[in-house]
Amino acid sequence: MLFFHIPLNCYIVVELKTVPFQPEFAGKLNFYVNAVDDLIKTPSQNPTIGLLICSNKDETEVQYAFKGVQTPMGVASYNNVQIKQLQEQLPSVDELKKRIRLLEEELKSK
Repeated sequence: MLFFHIPLNCYIVVELKTVPFQPEFAGKLNFYVNAVDDLIKTPSQNPTIGLLICSNKDETEVQYAFKGVQTPMGVASYNNVQIKQLQEQLPSVDELKKRIRLLEEELKSK
């Protein structure tokens, strides 16, 4: 996925994997980041950032895979995300629908 971060003034390449980190992922992400820098980024923009999200990661493997790579990249995992806790903090579907109806009514009255 390719995003543009306005405050940082740079592109962000995000690669989402459904498997644990593998060292070869670093090379592929580096390729994507360099391609964006060469083909899309303008001189006034900051260097592209790469973000690899995997189901799990071994910190030692990540360190060795990225050692010597100068491209700004990072690895995150989602194996420890507490979905239930997040859901409890978010509004329900019914609450969202209610808020939308209230906003629609407010806009119509203006």
